[in-house]
Amino acid sequence: MRTVRFHEYGEPTVLRLEDAPQPVPAAGQVRVRVAATSFNGVDGNIRAGFMQGPIPVALPHTPGLDVAGTVDALGDGVTGLEVGQPVVGFLPMTEDGASAEYVLAPAGILAPAPTSIPLTDAAALPTVGLTAWQALFEHAELTAGQRILINGAGGAVGGYAVQLAKAAGAHVIAVAGPGSTVTDADEVVDHTTTDVVAAVSEPVHVVVNLAPIEPARLAALVTLVRDGGVLVNTTVWMPAPSDESRGVRGINLFVRSDAAELAGLVERVDAGTLRVDVAERIPLAGLPALHARAATGAIAGKTVVTI
Repeated sequence: MRTVRFHEYGEPTVLRLEDAPQPVPAAGQVRVRVAATSFNGVDGNIRAGFMQGPIPVALPHTPGLDVAGTVDALGDGVTGLEVGQPVVGFLPMTEDGASAEYVLAPAGILAPAPTSIPLTDAAALPTVGLTAWQALFEHAELTAGQRILINGAGGAVGGYAVQLAKAAGAHVIAVAGPGSTVTDADEVVDHTTTDVVAAVSEPVHVVVNLAPIEPARLAALVTLVRDGGVLVNTTVWMPAPSDESRGVRGINLFVRSDAAELAGLVERVDAGTLRVDVAERIPLAGLPALHARAATGAIAGKTVVTI
């Protein structure tokens, strides 16, 4: 099968388009014929060797945490899935990913794919959709009527977070850059021209930080949180600040795969209440160049890699 993988850590040039043996599913695994994967920032960090501690991988390694495709073969003991069934999933970070014609996945992490959008576009949902859902509802416990500030709302996770927060009945303040398009928020703050702290008229119940900002700027966002509120931070290399004197909790989020939550997001997509935005679609052979562009900050939104 054709795959893109790297045999050593390093710059995007270590990625190679090559042939590899077709994997065989073990007990409890499913082989998926891949329609598409997507690019996530952590893919570049793993390739560069920055995540060897928290995310150890065996070399050579195939990137691609998201998978959208069809079930191709079932390992022993797998039930509830059928060959030919369209599925999506957030693959284990330490195993080979979906930048290949076929990939193995634990059966328990797969969910039925959306039927209302192309299967390839569904690869833009799992990792970032789950990150948004878990930040809002598992960690922040967001409820209707609350005020939430989402920093980094113009990114892929931010797009889902804004939509989900609005659907939950929250008042959403989106912080984004001038090149971002944020259409679902109640308020939009351009952080390049406006002081975010000064722009928020009254305290919020929740801050969700999705952007790799300086620690001082992140600490300043705590001042916007009302007593007893919460700040959820997804940039886990920078600890979430808190204010114990006011009961403001700081929570670091490291997204996990959850098939039930992913199935719920898929239902929202098919019901028309959650939009999947794809900024760019590229072929598998273009993945090394995509990593190179990402390393310079030259990509925005979600890029799908079609197989």
